Amino acid sequence: MFTRILIANRGEIACRVIKTARRMGIKTVAVFSDADRDALHVEMADEAVHIGPPAAAESYLVIDRIIAACKATGAQAVHPGYGFLSEREAFAQALKDNGITFIGPNPHAIAAMGDKIESKKAAAAAGVSTVPGYLGVIHDAQHAMKIAEEIGYPVMLKASAGGGGKGMRIAWSASEVQEGFDRSKSEAKSSFGDDRMFVEKFIVNPRHIEIQVLGDKHGNVISFGERECSVQRRNQKVIEEAPSPLLDEATRRLMGEQAVALAKAVHYDSAGTVEFVAGQDRSFFFLEMNTRLQVEHPVTEMITGVDLVEEMIRVAYGEKLRLSQADVTLNGWAVESRIYAEDPTRNFLPSTGRLVTYRPPVEGPDGAAIVRNDTGVFEGGEISIYYDPMIAKLVTWAPTRLEAIEAQARALDAFAIDGIRHNIPFLATMMGQKRWRSGQLSTGYIAEEFPNGFALVAPVGPAAQRMAAVAFAIDHVQNLRKRAISDQMEGWRAVSFEADRVVTLGARRFEGHVSGASDTITITFGDGMVMQVSSGWRPGRPVWHGLVDAVPVAMQVRVVRNGVTLAHAGTHAEARVYTRREAELAAMMPEKAVADTSKALLCPMPGLVKAIVVTVGQEVKAGEMLCIVEAMKMENVLRAERDVTVSELNAKEGDSLAVDAVIMEFA
Repeated sequence: MFTRILIANRGEIACRVIKTARRMGIKTVAVFSDADRDALHVEMADEAVHIGPPAAAESYLVIDRIIAACKATGAQAVHPGYGFLSEREAFAQALKDNGITFIGPNPHAIAAMGDKIESKKAAAAAGVSTVPGYLGVIHDAQHAMKIAEEIGYPVMLKASAGGGGKGMRIAWSASEVQEGFDRSKSEAKSSFGDDRMFVEKFIVNPRHIEIQVLGDKHGNVISFGERECSVQRRNQKVIEEAPSPLLDEATRRLMGEQAVALAKAVHYDSAGTVEFVAGQDRSFFFLEMNTRLQVEHPVTEMITGVDLVEEMIRVAYGEKLRLSQADVTLNGWAVESRIYAEDPTRNFLPSTGRLVTYRPPVEGPDGAAIVRNDTGVFEGGEISIYYDPMIAKLVTWAPTRLEAIEAQARALDAFAIDGIRHNIPFLATMMGQKRWRSGQLSTGYIAEEFPNGFALVAPVGPAAQRMAAVAFAIDHVQNLRKRAISDQMEGWRAVSFEADRVVTLGARRFEGHVSGASDTITITFGDGMVMQVSSGWRPGRPVWHGLVDAVPVAMQVRVVRNGVTLAHAGTHAEARVYTRREAELAAMMPEKAVADTSKALLCPMPGLVKAIVVTVGQEVKAGEMLCIVEAMKMENVLRAERDVTVSELNAKEGDSLAVDAVIMEFA
């Protein structure tokens, strides 16, 4: 077996590979850019080599620097992770030419499957169902519009070398083809160094289902069942699960057989994924093959018990597959949520900055379920503008789908992140949605369920009273702590902390009498209801764990003036805790007016101004483009929300802007 391997990647996937290599007794080498000098994968590896500036094009994408790092450290093989060079034929060939093993498929397979145009031709030749489309390279928007008219709308514009949702647009009209083609082509060029585009028919109300395959260098290929990745936004997966709630055993077997046939046709010899677009009637068509380890591979590992990274390393070394198709069994259900540094209340725009708080849930057993958290960050670390905004992948396994979803909901409630915006509130909301829980999915799920975007909601009904009870309990614990402070000044009578308190949750008001020790507290509400709260929570902890009327509850806690901000099950509220007299006075306090920003265009995320397409004095109609801001490899088009006249430009192309920086002003 290899004694030393290099991981040509960063973040959570680099950490993931290091864990398996360490268990196998293999030394690891990390590579890092200037921006990742203090990253977790650098800390975890046995050695680390600096490979250049922050921009991926000058560091992680430079083949010669990766090879030089291998030679300098004596690394015998390279695991590419996903993204970056993982599907670059030239990289696999360069390693081979230098006597270094690529822990991935052979260059021929990458060339055949990594190119989305050629892969569709190969799939058709192998007897795999394919989506109608134009498989030639499309050079300009006019050509794309002509092809789209022939295929029929809607169509999908896709970069041939694309992945991760980059270089992809759905177009419903000729004007959307013209604009989307240019944006996709530009994204593909900056992300992959390859701007070739193609067009295919977009299946309405589709589901995204993929088959995990594994091949060795002796001609053996097997499949590991399917994953469903239909919950997406901007063509990027958000929640994945295995198996799929759509498929029956016959369809699963047929998809697996087609995936294996395609892999064998190109002599595939590593872990890979054959992706299909499926109709609600279980019809399916080949979409593409990813010649690498997928981001969502943990859900397959959880239901099969197979470490896919270990198998990749073993087959790269030349070993035969240790499993036959008959050995692969699917056990239980797994759900994965991608924790992103993005603001779901602002159309999921990226967020960058320092992780002031990062406290994931405890990994391991949770009743009948199992919790796993794959991450590449740590508390105090920084989310950079240069790379993908993923913070972690939270995975839960359980015997049934609903149990796995419930475990995921509990784990999300126990996941505390502060310092940047993140999508945990959105994910927690998803876990409670009836449509998601029933498995009625499609790739348009998020757009259909959140047509006006996502907004934080306050708890209602019993959930609000439960949150108020936790606020009462937290305040009581803090008061007990204050009473224990030594050397307090003695007055002519003892200082009395009132047991009668008032909690306000937005417009709702709860009166209650609090009694008991810090670990077990009784709240008697003004309406006569009595609730028992038990917890070992202490001030300073970002997550409150406990029982409310014997029901396990976890809530994220942030201290604010006169109370706490609590988040639970996708709901969010500022709980202000007062004495009754304080509550009377607080009710009379004037509310601060929100600043009027209607006459300015604010930068919605930290990013780079790629283009300003208007001039001072120009009249712009609602919906027209104003500028393009690039953040984390994605180009975001900012449009006018109403008819305006541009009065001043406060930024120019090439400027790096902070969130809420004024880009332009309107008359």
